[in-house]
Amino acid sequence: MTLNPIQSLTIILILMLGTMCTRFLPFIFFRAHKSTPAYIQKIGSVLPYAVIGLLVVYCLKGVSFTGGSYGLPELAAILIIIALHLWKKNTLLSIFAGTAVYMLLVQYVFTSWR
Repeated sequence: MTLNPIQSLTIILILMLGTMCTRFLPFIFFRAHKSTPAYIQKIGSVLPYAVIGLLVVYCLKGVSFTGGSYGLPELAAILIIIALHLWKKNTLLSIFAGTAVYMLLVQYVFTSWR
């Protein structure tokens, strides 16, 4: 689908407005001289874990444990991520190493299993 310049500009402006709203609204609703409401603080402490759980479920939703590679690359990557995170406490290292292990296993070890 090809867009004309007006359509492209409209999409860019709408995206810009949406981004600006998500960035500016917290500063408008929660002023510096007022304390943050308790429910917002609770959401801020719980939401990161919920998002990570949601991402894990989303990433594993298509894994077949009954055929192909039986989910072994995914399981190996998850174990590497958990072990590295418990050992080094470095989130980026855990994520990058887990991704690298998964990609190496899928590309070179389990190529004929899929």
